[in-house]
Amino acid sequence: MRWAFSLKCILYAQKARLQAGPMLGYTQMREVAIWLQTAAPTKVFIEYADTAYPKIKYRTSPIYTSRDQAHTALFRIGPLEPGRVYIYTVYLNGKPYKLPYPTYFKTLPQWRWRNAPPDFSFVIGSCAYINDSLYDRPGEPYGGGYEIFTTILAQKPDFMLWLGDNVYLREADWNSRSGILYRYTHTRSLPALQPLLAACPHYAIWDDHDFGPNDADRSFWAQHWTREAFTLFWANPSYGVSAIPEGITTFFEWSDAEFFLLDNRTFRAPNKRTTGNRYMLGPAQMEWLIDALKSSRATFKFVACGSQILNPSTGYENFINFAEERDLLLKRIEDEGINGVIFLTGDRHFSEISVLTLPNGQKVYDVTSSPLTASPFSAAGERDKNPLRIQETLTTQRNFLLLSVSGPEKDRQLSLTAFSTTGEKLWSYTIYARDLRPKKN
Repeated sequence: MRWAFSLKCILYAQKARLQAGPMLGYTQMREVAIWLQTAAPTKVFIEYADTAYPKIKYRTSPIYTSRDQAHTALFRIGPLEPGRVYIYTVYLNGKPYKLPYPTYFKTLPQWRWRNAPPDFSFVIGSCAYINDSLYDRPGEPYGGGYEIFTTILAQKPDFMLWLGDNVYLREADWNSRSGILYRYTHTRSLPALQPLLAACPHYAIWDDHDFGPNDADRSFWAQHWTREAFTLFWANPSYGVSAIPEGITTFFEWSDAEFFLLDNRTFRAPNKRTTGNRYMLGPAQMEWLIDALKSSRATFKFVACGSQILNPSTGYENFINFAEERDLLLKRIEDEGINGVIFLTGDRHFSEISVLTLPNGQKVYDVTSSPLTASPFSAAGERDKNPLRIQETLTTQRNFLLLSVSGPEKDRQLSLTAFSTTGEKLWSYTIYARDLRPKKN
């Protein structure tokens, strides 16, 4: 009792404030996740109400943020009703915390067997480098163009999918838990990012710079700490699935699309290893993916991975470095008659769309989106001769992609548009669901 009283006194003696967030996480018909981070130990709860019945208010159980958990809190709010809009308020130490923008969330509608699949749009991007002069390498800053997050917000996406290198661990960070949590905190606290975090749900995978050092693989000794940091700072539906509880693999669905979020680091062999088990995804994750794709009835099956899948250019961290496993994945997609597959990838510091026609006439696409705020690979056109590239989609400046799914249920289409940091439309491209099916003889 004396300890509890002392803790309460400490909490209320401080001027409570948010360090980052609130951020909307995974969204279902009956449940929504909300993440936030406080600047110091704080008692936090959320009050929310269905906008159709605003006088009926609900409150979550309180969470006491602690230094040991980087002062983060994750609320899984439910049960909720499908297709509703809820407004909410964050309370810190018993007092409502005022934000300069509205805070609300929407549950997914219950459309199947009732209505046509809802149209929707989402943003993808990777490689978000936030400068930190004390720990950055000397010379010209590697990051910039943070206004891109305001530009993304203006597009009003239904959600955002972060495709890895969402955090850039520095040399001072990756060998200690304290350094890793500091880096996540520094990145997540960017002022320009805060309104976007609250505006729509956010999902994420990781790549080498979130997982460890540059080109990190399964040998990285501190991956237990970087996985912990990922679970503390992202509000995904899960961190691993039953078949592969290690790593960060997960899944979610939105309208008539499904998203398979892969882990390309936990099981990855060193790029230069020439003997033994050489794979990027690993047998267990590969089997789960094929099972899940085969069981899916989704029009579009989006497979998110930090490394490019289709690009056959060697010398980079593309899946082609593990050619046997890559060939197996593509062959299984064809042999199992899995249609509607679109890979979503990052990493490369340029954007492009690659397309491969399988022997059965079915097309498979790889949509690469990079970088958000890191420096672009301006020489990609000369140094990366990707024969599968749709040339007009090559983008060698900071950018993001807006993907929109629309059209009648039997003839859905995916429209992709690249935008610059300031919102200039760079190119558009359309993929039709009918082209992602095997061709009839």
